[in-house]
Amino acid sequence: MSSLNNVIYTLTTWVLPLLLSLILHEVAHGYVALKLGDKTALQSGRLTLNPFNHIDLMGTIALPLVLLAIQAPVLFGWAKPVPVNFNALHHPKRDMGLVALAGPLTNFLLAVAFVVFARMVLPFVSPDSFTALWLAQNVYNGVLISVVLGIFNLFPILPLDGGRVLAALLPQRFSEKYQETEKYGFMLLLLLIFILPVFGIDVLGWFIHTLFPLFIKIISLLTGF
Repeated sequence: MSSLNNVIYTLTTWVLPLLLSLILHEVAHGYVALKLGDKTALQSGRLTLNPFNHIDLMGTIALPLVLLAIQAPVLFGWAKPVPVNFNALHHPKRDMGLVALAGPLTNFLLAVAFVVFARMVLPFVSPDSFTALWLAQNVYNGVLISVVLGIFNLFPILPLDGGRVLAALLPQRFSEKYQETEKYGFMLLLLLIFILPVFGIDVLGWFIHTLFPLFIKIISLLTGF
């Protein structure tokens, strides 16, 4: 396989799983918010699988391409966050947590769906064919991206979903104080992702690597794979 063909092949085995993981994650937030009283995502045209409604120039295009170019072991990114008006929810504090939890939960269910798809389709494809290899790589990448994205978003820092869930669980007084930290969230994420690992302090990596085997085991139990 030529160098160009190899790049194209790699792109085709990462792009679909990445887009599905990112888009379904965001649509899940908006759908649950709609069911709990907030129509913002619906009115913004974000309850759709159309990728053009969700693409973020940096997170959906630039970052994944850079990771591919440097041959990073995992492709990662993000879509435009679905807008949610928490004050429009029936029970703002509680429902904020449910809306947040919908994203990671959808990623874990998608990982299960990838495995179920593989078990249903791959037995009917010649095992040594290009199609079988391509489908198997898509499934592998889909499970990897979905689980890593789901776990990453469970990290308890605002504005990540895990931070929203924690804010929903804390007593009101502590929750209000905790939510004030969101204005520092992006800077803290940059610190956790890019700066601290340089000094051998990879808190986020530890969090993901600790939970990853657990979720893979759960998926294996659910699918019998």
